[in-house]
Amino acid sequence: MFLSSLLIAAGLLVAETPDTLQAVTIVADKGVVVSRTDTTALRADGTAAEALLRFPGLGLSDYGGLAGLKGVSLRGLGTAHTDIYLDGVRISNFQSGQNDLGMLPVETLGSAVVDYAQNSVSFRTAKPVFGSSPVAGRFGLQAGSFGTWMPSVRVDVKASERVAVSAHAAGILTRGDFPYGTGNDRRTGNDLKQLRAGYDVFGTLTDGDWHVKSYINASDRGTPGSLSWPSDDRQQDKNLVVQGTLRKAFTERYTLNLSAKGAYDNIYYLSTWGNSNYDFGDFQINSAHTFRLTDWWAVSLAADYEHGRLRATGYDAARTAVIGALATAIRLARFKADLALEYNGIFDKPSQDLPLHSLSPSLDLRFTLFEGFDIVAFGRRAFRAPTFNELYYPGYGNPYLRPEDAWLTDIGLDWHRTAGDAWKLGAKADFFYNSLKDKIISAPSEADPYVWLPYNIGKVQAKGVDVSLSARYEGEIWTGGLSARYAWQSALDKTPDSYTFDQQIPYVARHTATLAADCGAAGWRLDALWNWRGGRFDASGEMPSWNTLDLSLRKRFTLCGSSAITLFVSAKDLLDCRYELVRDYPMPGRSFLGGFEFSF
Repeated sequence: MFLSSLLIAAGLLVAETPDTLQAVTIVADKGVVVSRTDTTALRADGTAAEALLRFPGLGLSDYGGLAGLKGVSLRGLGTAHTDIYLDGVRISNFQSGQNDLGMLPVETLGSAVVDYAQNSVSFRTAKPVFGSSPVAGRFGLQAGSFGTWMPSVRVDVKASERVAVSAHAAGILTRGDFPYGTGNDRRTGNDLKQLRAGYDVFGTLTDGDWHVKSYINASDRGTPGSLSWPSDDRQQDKNLVVQGTLRKAFTERYTLNLSAKGAYDNIYYLSTWGNSNYDFGDFQINSAHTFRLTDWWAVSLAADYEHGRLRATGYDAARTAVIGALATAIRLARFKADLALEYNGIFDKPSQDLPLHSLSPSLDLRFTLFEGFDIVAFGRRAFRAPTFNELYYPGYGNPYLRPEDAWLTDIGLDWHRTAGDAWKLGAKADFFYNSLKDKIISAPSEADPYVWLPYNIGKVQAKGVDVSLSARYEGEIWTGGLSARYAWQSALDKTPDSYTFDQQIPYVARHTATLAADCGAAGWRLDALWNWRGGRFDASGEMPSWNTLDLSLRKRFTLCGSSAITLFVSAKDLLDCRYELVRDYPMPGRSFLGGFEFSF
């Protein structure tokens, strides 16, 4: 816990200066400005994957049930191309490139931010809120279909006027034996036993703040395989993370953003084909220095260092990533511009065709035509290095792979207005075009057509439009909101001589629509979410369209003092649509979940 102690000490010892600095820009971990974003709130009785279904331009890969791997991708670029952040610190997975959303401590999270320009999804921990007592917290229990039980507890302590400590623990126990298809067949071998726990320490400084987080995850789960190739395999995983962030404005002209992380991940597969073990250690430190040169102009310089090593059954690999970025921000009355140039260097051991070097420029523009109506645009180059499995996995890896190279562009309209004291209205329309070359795909090898190997032969062109409308009312008696989103996306395989040339790439929905509504009064709250996906393909052809309707109802009862109890019930996929996000990996149909939460 040396890293944790070091970061706490750093936060307490930084000198304090008068609170006179006004922020001119928001910089991400690499000094690149966070620009074209959408935000959604998270609830303790939901999952991170369910919350992200509200974003039409975002694709989810889900292998079914609470035990199934859940990944996310933006606008046809793939899960390995989409960065995941937790409280401003990047979650890394050099082995497969897919970060499982099921590992996140969702019971502590407050919001998720999707950034289309940076091609990332950021999750934020909900900070504690105190009343008259320096101690607050909650504990609850959820239970429902398929033998599911989910207890959770969180305790917050206000240690001083500047420091708050929060600790949490949660568990999942489920058989996961949901029915699928048109009959009464049930998914077996999909059980899950999971424990998540951790703590957060929040601190404030004059002109700054700091945050230290540590969490663990341990689970034992079935991996039933596809319906075509069922298995009795199992997976055991353990994760330990310690990370921290520090933001401090030392003067009116200079602000420091610092973050660091140490992590250990272990995955152990028990298989009839032979057991395998993966140990991955990761360390990263990130710094961004922002200099406010004038009232309207700022410059930032960032540097990141990350080192990860994987000791796996069959191979041993290490990667060092060095990132540097120079960015500038201009803030005028009606015009905003952010320009950045990022260097990314990848150094691997073993290495034959590496290291990899890349320069990635980015530009983000916003022009206000009139109050509440903006024109926005961005362009950015992005690449992703091959994963360890793609490079080194015995019998499969190709050490000569080049990184995937992508250009992301977008132009859009953003309208927002406040009507009276209670109504907030908004509308957005984004037109985007992404071009990806050197896409890594698997194909039969020349020496043996039954052995598939990864190659750099793919090209993808993705274009589309995202449109959203929203209205929200915050009154004294009742509150409510309604949002409608639609996305059309053409993500075509442009690989020469490909048998899927000019066809939609696998699992990217051509049409996506969501309707979300909520209404609350006198402690009652009703939420509804309808989701539809159509025009999806995989290697076997077109996949069926699907839609789901989720409803939840909750009632909060105030008890003595500041304590309260909330009762809730929710129905997932109320219309019992039997569908698949990944072919032959069915998703649960209709299910119910109910429970309570006691807060104090």
